Amino acid sequence: MEEVPQGCPGTGSAQAGRGASCQGCPNQRLCASGAGAAPDPAIEEIKEKLKTVKHKILVLSGKGGVGKSTLSAHLAHGLAEDGNTQVALLDIDICGPSIPKMMGLEGEQVHQSGSGWSPVFLEDNLGVMSVGFLLSSPDDAVIWRGLKKNGMIKQFLRDVDWGEVDYLIVDTPPGTSDEHLSAVQYLAAARIDGAVIVTTPQEVSLQDVRKEINFCRKVKLPVIGVVENMSVFVCPKCKKESQIFPPTTGGAELMCQDLKIPLLGKVPLDPHIGKSCDKGQSFLMEAPDSPAAVAYRGIIQKIQEFCGLHQPQPEHLSTS
Repeated sequence: MEEVPQGCPGTGSAQAGRGASCQGCPNQRLCASGAGAAPDPAIEEIKEKLKTVKHKILVLSGKGGVGKSTLSAHLAHGLAEDGNTQVALLDIDICGPSIPKMMGLEGEQVHQSGSGWSPVFLEDNLGVMSVGFLLSSPDDAVIWRGLKKNGMIKQFLRDVDWGEVDYLIVDTPPGTSDEHLSAVQYLAAARIDGAVIVTTPQEVSLQDVRKEINFCRKVKLPVIGVVENMSVFVCPKCKKESQIFPPTTGGAELMCQDLKIPLLGKVPLDPHIGKSCDKGQSFLMEAPDSPAAVAYRGIIQKIQEFCGLHQPQPEHLSTS
């Protein structure tokens, strides 16, 4: 996995794409566009295209397998329960697109109109876009280098006709690499609200999540907060709690205290979450009173409150 190189000056620095540590980085040219070179015209095109999208939220994690796509899917499901709220879910995990499966949309195809690509709609107020819709089979491997992945993300952001949208949730792959830099770069002028970062309680996950938070700070991406997934296991029969992933260094709660960022909530392990995702159904609808569903709703409420109270960051996010 490619991560931000040691000594990376950050995309907002005058040395972005020019410093010694930038040599050999696949994003050198992309970063240099914000350091005096001619900016990519797609940045302004995306800004214009996304004027109809009120809130834009990235879902990030430095570690794979922590439930990031699961959280993205349930954020979209939960926000869309209000029929007056228009929600869009964009999957930019180019090599591992799991959103079509989780949303029950496998086999659907993208259609093109005069105004761009049309998202696949799960409900009238919930549209989805993923590279998974462009594959002939869900088992097809996407074997692309960084530039081609960046081009796909640019096309998603510039060419998809979302219409009037209240929330755009962007599900990303793990790490701090091409897809993340591209998303931040291209969304900078479009006024992004911030990032929700997902972790599990054990130190091996927190270690990478700290890198993700450092990445956000380097590129001036606000952190809305952290979600601790798989926090505890609640026995469905006796309701007793067990720690499957012991928080040996204090878990997300202590990390958030140390780094002075909000902890949005802790989602317990529930086998029905995985089953719902495999069936492409909303866990929030299937088990609305479960501890995990209650946790999801609390997280959604905090994100809504953040978006209501904070103005999105302007164009200096990654291009100044």
